[in-house]
Amino acid sequence: MSSGKNVFIIGPGFIGWCVLDLLVSEGYSVSGLVRRKEHADGIQQSGATAVMGSLDDKSLITEHTAKNDITIHTATADHLPSVEAVLEGVRQRVRNGRNAIFIHTSGTSILDDGANGEYKGDRIYYDNKPEEIDALDDNAPHRQVDLAIVRSRKELGSQAKMVIMTPPEIYGWNPKHRRLTIQFPVLSRFAIKHGYAGHVGKGLSVESQIHVLDLARAYIVLLHWLEKTAPEEVQKNPYFFCENGKEFSWREGAEELGKALFEAGKIDSPEPRTIPEDLYKDLFGDFTSAVIGLNSRSRAVRLREMGWEPREKGIWESFRQDELPAILAEDHSNFSGYKGTVAS
Repeated sequence: MSSGKNVFIIGPGFIGWCVLDLLVSEGYSVSGLVRRKEHADGIQQSGATAVMGSLDDKSLITEHTAKNDITIHTATADHLPSVEAVLEGVRQRVRNGRNAIFIHTSGTSILDDGANGEYKGDRIYYDNKPEEIDALDDNAPHRQVDLAIVRSRKELGSQAKMVIMTPPEIYGWNPKHRRLTIQFPVLSRFAIKHGYAGHVGKGLSVESQIHVLDLARAYIVLLHWLEKTAPEEVQKNPYFFCENGKEFSWREGAEELGKALFEAGKIDSPEPRTIPEDLYKDLFGDFTSAVIGLNSRSRAVRLREMGWEPREKGIWESFRQDELPAILAEDHSNFSGYKGTVAS
């Protein structure tokens, strides 16, 4: 059980709500920043306190960060103002002589090699080698936000414990929340609209993967490590990957989606096809290649050293049993691509 510590979660949605449940079960006092009353009602039923606001409410985020022992950001990995607001709240805590823990959620799109689906990359990144991650291009996806945290770590030194969780492709289903991930549901909606399952380029690029419930448990393992570990040790390396030891190619993904949707009577053939660039608007727009055409191969060495292990079902079993029924129940008549940002 916890020692009565307070946690502020920014964006308790697909990832963060699962983390919230685990924190509440361990006795933490949890509040979550949400935009909609329906969502506020949901997290309150889970035992948390709702804070109504948006990622652009910088003063509100700073205020609640400063009031809480722990802040966890699980909203978009690309919203710099909200992260800057957290960092200001952390500074306020430090100035007042109080400890602070901040876990930010990035994504392994930082590893994007520009493959556009044309080849399987050889490069694998390990989170116990921070120098390799530090060497990534400053303009890589999510990197602007990550670097703001890295700079603040240097500024505050051992006075604050701040780390970056960097998951790959996240899949899975929490039946209590009934929320979907992003990439494969979007590809499924695209397939239903256009009549085929598709991939970027040749679909040869590969990515690591993690079930959302395994990821949620990883946040708790990481938090417990931060709580008991000396600041000087935390300061050595800000990066944590989280993957289940398996990878998939995006063509493999299109093949699995094609078979499942064909069997469901939603498309006429299970054979995957290359998606023409003029239809990227029905996927992730200009970011399509960076979202579903990248090589992104990561290894979670550090979490495994802490005793964390993945234990949930595999990605395709999960898709067929859990995500696909929810996707098929949707109204797809107005689908025109995903308009938000994608963490991995």
